[in-house]
Amino acid sequence: MGRMNPPRLAALLPPPDVLRYYALGLLPLVLVYLVAVETDGVWSRGFNLWSALHGMAQNIGPALLLLLGVWPFTGWMAARGFSARRQLLNHAGMALVFAVTAHGLTWGVIALRYSVAAAEGARANWFLWQSMWLMMMYWAAAGGFSAYRAIERAREAGAAAAQAQALLAQTELAALRNKLNPHFLFNTLHSILALVRKEPKRAEAALHRFSDMLRYVLDTERSGHDQVLLRDELAFTEQYLALEALRLGERLRLDWDVDEDALRATVPALTVQPLVENSLKHAFNPRSTPGTLRVAVHCEGDRLHIEVADDGPGCTLPADGGLPTGTGLGLPTVQRRLALRYGAAAQFELASSPGQGFAVRLQLPVTAPESAP
Repeated sequence: MGRMNPPRLAALLPPPDVLRYYALGLLPLVLVYLVAVETDGVWSRGFNLWSALHGMAQNIGPALLLLLGVWPFTGWMAARGFSARRQLLNHAGMALVFAVTAHGLTWGVIALRYSVAAAEGARANWFLWQSMWLMMMYWAAAGGFSAYRAIERAREAGAAAAQAQALLAQTELAALRNKLNPHFLFNTLHSILALVRKEPKRAEAALHRFSDMLRYVLDTERSGHDQVLLRDELAFTEQYLALEALRLGERLRLDWDVDEDALRATVPALTVQPLVENSLKHAFNPRSTPGTLRVAVHCEGDRLHIEVADDGPGCTLPADGGLPTGTGLGLPTVQRRLALRYGAAAQFELASSPGQGFAVRLQLPVTAPESAP
């Protein structure tokens, strides 16, 4: 087992920006102390800068250097996850230790430069009031260093959270792509094969639609971006429904209500298609009678409204506003991706009851096409 290396001096000292803030924070105190040390209440004798600097370095210079030790102390407590109460108690004890140590260093400087008698005389004159000032200096430094560390931790946590959200959004989108390919591939190819001999022209058109769909999925994956024009997302959804109509036949009736002005907005890729797929799965696959699927898109001011609704059997929605059981991957994934991208600016609402169909309503901020890849 190797020996533990002692901490490097660079790790014990505050970083350069903290040192700058430390110097700026001490500047008013230093200026006041310069005047107080030099004049000592006698303004008529004038002000000598060199003498003032010399007196300040002698009387509080050791304390100012010693205060830098508060930086690694705050880091040590933060690394161990001490509670606020324990940190305050530790700082209270260290404030006393700091005051006594600073007094001892100042006493030693005066004793070496002048004499022990001079050091004892100085201690008798300013021990009490300077102890108070030293502890106040300690608490100011401890508060400043702790605040800086807290701000940095919050900034790092925010950056980590943003990276985690971006990664989660990419993972969710990848999950939708992976779900679409194997789930949709078999049914579509089976339907096309059934048309090849009977209706070759329809089979050829279906193959072109299928190719365009796969190209759309691959293009969004290859680009590394998840924002697409709503026009492209609806075209992809329309191709998906056209291929599903090969299997469902007259059972699937479509009602498109699309505002042309909304088509230039951008949305996350694979936002509408999973909603449509959910309706096909629960409202059309189980039934043998015709039904209607409605896709409505329009803008109101700076809000984009998207609704996918069917006239299927519907269901009872949970009282807590959550998703009903058995919704699979599509609905919860779309809901999470919108929350990750837009936060509270996005709304994801369900409307359903037994025998009354099922509707998903989205409200998103209108995003200009220039922000899309």
